[in-house]
Amino acid sequence: MYKIGDAVVYKKDVCKIVDIKRSHLNNEDYYIMIPLDDPSLKIDVPASNRCGYIRDIISKNEVLKLIKEIPRIKTIDSQDKLLEQEYKRLMTTYNHRDLISIIKTSYLRNKEKEKNKKKLSDKDNYYFNQAEKYLYNEFSVALNMSFEETKNFVIQEVMKYDNTK
Repeated sequence: MYKIGDAVVYKKDVCKIVDIKRSHLNNEDYYIMIPLDDPSLKIDVPASNRCGYIRDIISKNEVLKLIKEIPRIKTIDSQDKLLEQEYKRLMTTYNHRDLISIIKTSYLRNKEKEKNKKKLSDKDNYYFNQAEKYLYNEFSVALNMSFEETKNFVIQEVMKYDNTK
């Protein structure tokens, strides 16, 4: 059971548990959580976590290990018409590698369009930003850094491990 003040991931959002209350309707404890990137929102979730949507924040060691793997994580191999469906599917897995795959794919697609002086894809930008938000919000808690510091740190570290340069 989590305690007040703990940071957890609820679905894809990093949240802080601000209270634990007992419901008088079903006599069950509920976590009262506030997403770190939207303090105006309050989420109540049964402490039993029957839905399985609450999990621990990734550890710093797991983050560092995952960063080393980023150059080997595959991009999405999907036809343009099916790409958005694949982006949507991967966004619902709540898996770090899937978020990285979205980031890499959308970044490389837009970089190629930029190189060819074509219009950047709104679809790629949207999923890139969403995947970055979820990934770096969690990594920033594990690394005890701001969002921007985390993003810069990951980029710098990936460049050390990327053998394709």
